[in-house]
Amino acid sequence: MRGPHPRGRRRRATAPRRGRRGRGGAAAAPRGRDGAAPRLHLRRGPLGALARTLGVGRRPLRARARRLRLGAGSLGTPRQAPRLDRGVVARIGRGSRSPLRWHSDGVKRAVIALVIAGCNAGSATPAPAPQPPPAAKSDQTPTIVQVAGLDGPRLYVALCAPCHGADGKGYAADHAPSLVNPTFLESASDDFLRRSIASGRPGTSMAAYGKAHGGPLDSAGLDRLVSYLRGKGPAFRMLPAGGAGDPAAGAAIYAQRCASCHGDSTTRGEAVSLANPAFLAMATDVFLRHAIVHGRPGTKMEAFGATLSGTEIDGVVSYVRTLGAGAPAVQLLPEPTGKEPLVQNPRGGTPRFHLRADPCPALPGGSAATAGCKPDPRYVSVDQVAAALAARQRLVIVDARSPSDWRRVRIAGAVSIPYHDLKRLDELPGDGTWVVAYCACPHHLSGIVIDELRRRGYAHSAVLDEGINEWHRRGYPVIAAEGVAKPPAEPKPPGTIH
Repeated sequence: MRGPHPRGRRRRATAPRRGRRGRGGAAAAPRGRDGAAPRLHLRRGPLGALARTLGVGRRPLRARARRLRLGAGSLGTPRQAPRLDRGVVARIGRGSRSPLRWHSDGVKRAVIALVIAGCNAGSATPAPAPQPPPAAKSDQTPTIVQVAGLDGPRLYVALCAPCHGADGKGYAADHAPSLVNPTFLESASDDFLRRSIASGRPGTSMAAYGKAHGGPLDSAGLDRLVSYLRGKGPAFRMLPAGGAGDPAAGAAIYAQRCASCHGDSTTRGEAVSLANPAFLAMATDVFLRHAIVHGRPGTKMEAFGATLSGTEIDGVVSYVRTLGAGAPAVQLLPEPTGKEPLVQNPRGGTPRFHLRADPCPALPGGSAATAGCKPDPRYVSVDQVAAALAARQRLVIVDARSPSDWRRVRIAGAVSIPYHDLKRLDELPGDGTWVVAYCACPHHLSGIVIDELRRRGYAHSAVLDEGINEWHRRGYPVIAAEGVAKPPAEPKPPGTIH
């Protein structure tokens, strides 16, 4: 039986065999050819005793040892990595009066360095990096829950007025049609209105607002909004049906009389897109025929009942039915969780955007700008934003549309912050990161978001000038549900950067 070694005498340190692992520690590695300092290997027993003496845990102590930058001279000259003797160092924890013995002066200096580092730092966990101050919060923006509880008139103001106008007469943004025109309301059933609000017009700026499609309105909310619209004009009435028409004959008439405003399956016009599959799925032949015969009084849509025969009108209706044929069904992507990362490329540089401003209105009969007009640079082109993403620069891209549109197609990395539910703006960094908002209008809904950001002091904020549809058409990165095609070409808004 081996007795304790004499007081003051060292045990001879032996190098572990190749591949052999000490208790709780890895095998010691020799010094590398590049002269790098060997690692300090502490067995579980000595490390535990030293940790108890210093008042810290083994894991923080081991981490601090790894972070020390000890030169070759500080660990002495042994070829094998030095280690503390288990029997000697463990006596520290038992209160032994035996002095602490070291295998080399280098080990002694290493442990002293650990103690000094622990005293200076006070903790093995580094202090967290300072966070930028949070942006000011707004308590005036309605959330989805608040929107869902509004009555019909206030629902209209929150969800519909930005495009259809406060009075419902339309054309406030993206050529949105009148919802109170008498020939429209008398031919649109409650079911047509309800389904149009719930499902929207995919591929246009008309979002889906029903909960089943990712919108904020439940069945009761849809009913309240339909009742409000129904009260703005004549009641729905049964209308006479037409006959079967000749699509080929109707195509020639459509090209001559209708395509310049309504477009076709490849080009979007300024008026209602008659090639939209969702529209054609909801509009009956009677609805289409009534619009052609009686027009929309007070708008550019004239009444063709006096210039086209019944047979010709039936042919146009039959041709319109063919415009949306063959459109694939679209299965929406998962709905947003509200936890999607806000900042893209958080370690990237800052973009240098050149913003466009709306021109000042001209004086009547002249070209001089109105006195006191101050241009407001607020639009950034899709090309600039695409270049910033390609260069992996730091920015936030906000999808201001309804979540249903975000689930259909969105710019890669964009977060859903709808214009009617801005609570996630409170999470945006306040460190000067650029924030770009987009919609399909292409300016109106995203402009609501940017107005709120600038009210909060976000100077580096801008509207995506051409909107999501032009971004998609140019082939820039998007995340799209299966079956979603690029939107048809449409007239560009005045002043757009090309």
